[in-house]
Amino acid sequence: MPRGKRRAVPENSNEEERSNSKRRNTANTRRTSRVEETPRESFNSKKSLVWFREYTTADEANVIGPDGIEKFCEDIGVEPENILMLIIAYKMQARRMGFFTKEEWLKGFSDLHCDSVQKLQSKFDYLRSLLNDPNTFKAIYRYAYDFARDKDQRSMDLETAKAMLQLLLGRTWSLYVHFSQFLDQSKYKVINKDQWCNILEFSKTISIDLSNYDVDGAWPVMLDEFVEWLRENRMKSPKS
Repeated sequence: MPRGKRRAVPENSNEEERSNSKRRNTANTRRTSRVEETPRESFNSKKSLVWFREYTTADEANVIGPDGIEKFCEDIGVEPENILMLIIAYKMQARRMGFFTKEEWLKGFSDLHCDSVQKLQSKFDYLRSLLNDPNTFKAIYRYAYDFARDKDQRSMDLETAKAMLQLLLGRTWSLYVHFSQFLDQSKYKVINKDQWCNILEFSKTISIDLSNYDVDGAWPVMLDEFVEWLRENRMKSPKS
């Protein structure tokens, strides 16, 4: 090529570069979008329904009953009494203990993006972590009352209440063992919702030595009686 002579530059080169850049950016955006949407796209409602049908019977095709729940627990490797089952029920907003309806199943597992045993098992750590958030724990605790009580009764029978309190507060409330002993020897046969909610507040706010308990406060009589009972027992046995 002779000195000083240059190859002609197309007049539309800048336009072509902009066009190519735009296409590359669009492609990148689409790829990013696909990555971000993967969790939602990974949930398949039809697959979830097939999974649901593994636990139903021909007579009750739209409800998983106690036998189905037991098989479900075996499949996911969780005991029925494990708090994970309560959290799963909470995510479904299941109305009756021992039963999951098709609508409840789809609601809970679509929110969790789970349509198989393996996907649910991968969420166990996340589900347990919900207990560490005070507001979520309070919501689960309150949900447990209506979930576990007999729907023909306004109150929860004492044995069920004790089992649920053990599940929810047994590991974190230092006075739980004493409270359970108090209930065993008390006159109470049921626990109402006001008592249930106040037990949680008591466990969060009252110190182990009861020094900040106000007997003139707005606590239910049950808790006044518990404090009196525990103080009397501590006088008899200072180590308790």
